[in-house]
Amino acid sequence: MEMNANDLLQSLSGVRNQEVEALRVAGIERIAELIEWLPKRYEDRRRFDAFPAQAGGGSVCLRGLVIDTQRKGFGGKGFYEAVVEDHAGGGFAQVTCRWFKMPFLHKIIAVGHEVVLYGKPKENGGKVLIDHPEFEVVSEEGRSVHLERIVPIYKNVSGVPQRRLREVIFKALEVVEGDSLISLYDIDPSYPRIKVFREAHFPEELKESDAARRYFAKEEFFLQQLRVVWRRARHADLSGRILGKRTGLLTEFYNSLPFDLTDAQKRSVKEIIRDMRIQRPMNRLLQGDVGSGKTFVAMCAMLLAVDSGCQAVLMAPTQILAEQHHLTFSKWLSPLGIKVGLATADRREDVMAAPIIVGTHALLYDKVDFDDLGLIVIDEQHKFGVAQRGKLIRRGVMPDVLVMTATPIPRTLTLTIYGDLDVSILDELPAGRGKIISGVRVKPKITELTNFIIGQLEKGRQAYLVYPLVNESKSVKAGSAVEEHLKWQKRFKHFEVGLLHGKIPSEEKEAVMTRFRDGKTEVLVSTTVIEVGVDVPNANVMVIFNAERFGLAQLHQLRGRIGRGEHKSYCVLVTDGKNSEALEKLNILAGTVDGFKIAEEDLRLRGPGEVLGTLQSGTGCLRFVEFLSDTSIIREVREVAEELLRNDPSLKKNVHLKAWLLGQAEGTNQ
Repeated sequence: MEMNANDLLQSLSGVRNQEVEALRVAGIERIAELIEWLPKRYEDRRRFDAFPAQAGGGSVCLRGLVIDTQRKGFGGKGFYEAVVEDHAGGGFAQVTCRWFKMPFLHKIIAVGHEVVLYGKPKENGGKVLIDHPEFEVVSEEGRSVHLERIVPIYKNVSGVPQRRLREVIFKALEVVEGDSLISLYDIDPSYPRIKVFREAHFPEELKESDAARRYFAKEEFFLQQLRVVWRRARHADLSGRILGKRTGLLTEFYNSLPFDLTDAQKRSVKEIIRDMRIQRPMNRLLQGDVGSGKTFVAMCAMLLAVDSGCQAVLMAPTQILAEQHHLTFSKWLSPLGIKVGLATADRREDVMAAPIIVGTHALLYDKVDFDDLGLIVIDEQHKFGVAQRGKLIRRGVMPDVLVMTATPIPRTLTLTIYGDLDVSILDELPAGRGKIISGVRVKPKITELTNFIIGQLEKGRQAYLVYPLVNESKSVKAGSAVEEHLKWQKRFKHFEVGLLHGKIPSEEKEAVMTRFRDGKTEVLVSTTVIEVGVDVPNANVMVIFNAERFGLAQLHQLRGRIGRGEHKSYCVLVTDGKNSEALEKLNILAGTVDGFKIAEEDLRLRGPGEVLGTLQSGTGCLRFVEFLSDTSIIREVREVAEELLRNDPSLKKNVHLKAWLLGQAEGTNQ
């Protein structure tokens, strides 16, 4: 008898009550939700890997016989051990499997059991070990589902063993009515959904599972792009105000600069002027590499707003960055007679009288009053949530919005993250910047490093020494700023060595930064709090310790603190050299200063999922991130979404899609 996909699991014959409850806890209550629990990977159990004679390479899938088991060790260091031999190969090869803090396994794995194992081998004491392998005990029952085929491996559900979960899903796919497996929009009518699900779970060949996952990726990305296109269309219908007609302040500011703007900066300013002069709110992203001059472009936009008779604000994610912007804006705009206010959790300066206000999250609250807020600039926008950005925007009346990021985004992901924004790109650096030389050093001698830094300090330069930790940690083997600061003070007896980290009170932080900016402190030992917002042109040395612990994008941001003046700069990446992947990452950074190239390499090394998680929290719910770097899929579904809205702008013919979109908008306060 066929069953509807919306039927509850307890109506599926053969499923026990305790299994229904365990699946419910995992968020699976209906047959459709069970079928949507897709495999995380597959094992081709028509053939298995050979038992390894030594460690090396990646993970392996083995089939063997348990010939010995033991519980070893005590307490937190105890583990369960099983020796598995290759009985199909004559018993000449063995691996030893260990599971720590899992004493109950003696009830599951015993001598004589045939098992399938999946894990990464390593060597210890002449034995080949696999720690915490995924495993499955083989039995004669249900061999057609579990052996001699490509077998799905699922994310674990507590209380339902892997074998049993596979059997229940197999049963559900046999009895579910295909027409009841409906989606919000049929992205490919030529590929029936019941066939897609069957090939996703139990493919005859791996290419079938690839095709099925590609289908689901299209389906998911279509909804994501539809949301973007819908939001963009709704924004285009808004009636804002016309700003930027008067350019007196902008012209005066431009003529006062002792240098010329880059062509990329000029192009971006023109794009912003064009947006501000249209009677709909501007919604633009300014994306630029570290040191590309985003601040001056933002200043130009804010002057246009002020010249139009309204107020402009810039919101930054940290107090250090906000105070740096306040200093920079005040330096350049005070000669024009323009006051710049500052609003942070600890400081309020000129917030009542200033036409331009720079601040942190403090700008979101009523303690800061705005007088006709016309332009909002959000710096390092990915560090703010959608709700926070929306709250600030609602403090104005249809204000223009310019968001900025110094985190270069792989071109292949721009459509995914910023598809609803107009984008300006700063792809060149201002003239007069000194060259940055970067190098990877494996366990360098501290005396040589010290002498090199002293050589630069004696020339009048300054240096950053960056550590991953604030204090020493028993669990993490890495340098800490507090402990190492004391050592560097002894090494640099004739120089002032400052200390900066996130746990220092705000007033003390500002005092430390002021001394470093003024050149009174020659060396700054710090954590990553200097990642953004620190602009000291005289600093030309950065040494990053335990550099392998940082991501490529973060390392590039840190390096961006040097090379801001005319002097040649040096970035030293110190590592223990134990991890080949980490060395590859560091050598990529040492080989280029182009943030966009680094972003593409970061995408290659970490994959779209991790990169997206860093860039934008709102994309974390995507399930098929491995396809995000395939621009052909993104462009294809974008075109489908645009055509759908062209033919049905208000979605009267697609009421379910409209209800979903409105629910999404409500959930993000947009």
